Amino acid sequence: MHIAMRDRIALVVLLGFMAAAPVFAQGEYGLGHPATDEEVAGWNIDIPPSGEGLPEGSGSVANGKTVYENTCASCHGKTGAEGGIGDRLVGGKGTLDSDDPIKTVGSYWPYAPTLFDYIRRAMPQTAPQSLSADDVYAVTAYLLAENDIIKDDMVMDAKSLPKVQMPNRDGFEKDSRPDVNDERCMEDCSAMTSGAP
Repeated sequence: MHIAMRDRIALVVLLGFMAAAPVFAQGEYGLGHPATDEEVAGWNIDIPPSGEGLPEGSGSVANGKTVYENTCASCHGKTGAEGGIGDRLVGGKGTLDSDDPIKTVGSYWPYAPTLFDYIRRAMPQTAPQSLSADDVYAVTAYLLAENDIIKDDMVMDAKSLPKVQMPNRDGFEKDSRPDVNDERCMEDCSAMTSGAP
């Protein structure tokens, strides 16, 4: 746990320096450099609800069970229904409207591709981004099957995963705050940011 926290702090510091690098490189301090396309690509691995950008590879429920037992069970319990150091991942159907909701992959999570995204970027907690795309597809398939969302003989990949209909897909309301609906500026943005600190 101590190592994971240290690594998280180091990542936050690194990202802060990367964000500030273009400013410092041009300023009086002479620190940093603008991020290269290759450096940005290494961090630009997020997957939206549509599944756009899912990598090549595939994983079966059976392989996912093995990956889960070897990589996830120590924190989330033998099958994911038990929980432990980490949250429960299985069960909770019908509890969201109760006084004691159980938020799991099966009861709460809205989109299967974002489950893949979260596992790939953040799990296992002690070694994030250490699983191969095949392993992430497999453990995603396992969790979906354990929650009775897909059949035990299914294989998940970039084509099949976005087609999975999660039980709570329509259980969220769109965020109406204007700052979360604005489109990001992706080129010629200096006019928009001049005057920004």
